[in-house]
Amino acid sequence: MLDNLRIAYFSQISYKLPDSLFFTNKLVQDERKVVIEALELLKKFNLIPYIKELPRNLPYGIQRRVEICRARVIRPRLLLLDEPAAGMNPGEIGELTTLVKWVKDEFKVTVWLIEHQMRVIMNVCERIQVLDFGSTIAEGTPDGIRKNPLVVKAYLGEEVA
Repeated sequence: MLDNLRIAYFSQISYKLPDSLFFTNKLVQDERKVVIEALELLKKFNLIPYIKELPRNLPYGIQRRVEICRARVIRPRLLLLDEPAAGMNPGEIGELTTLVKWVKDEFKVTVWLIEHQMRVIMNVCERIQVLDFGSTIAEGTPDGIRKNPLVVKAYLGEEVA
């Protein structure tokens, strides 16, 4: 997993091809810095216990944690998550919800979330836009969306009076 994270640092290294060929001090310093930063990030995301595992061998919930951790390497101000709860069981969905809220607060990042799991949406989002077959049917706060008759009809199948 460490290598999986280290590759994300590629855009931040400053050594060049000659440094790689001749194994210069610049290469050693940059690589040491990358490993230290990657380990610190893995620690923050509680991923140290999985450090020797390949991400593909981990449960979906931990894989998502690795993916979000890797995205943090480039320090984005906006984090786009496209259906991160797909394929997860209810326990993993709860952990993902907690993780996304923590990432948003810990790193002061805006999270743009595309998700079908209403539990995640309602617990993470401050503003919601609801689409039905590509058209916006509602926008607002979680409380307003929860009570919107068009949303109820589209997602729960109830009739709108």
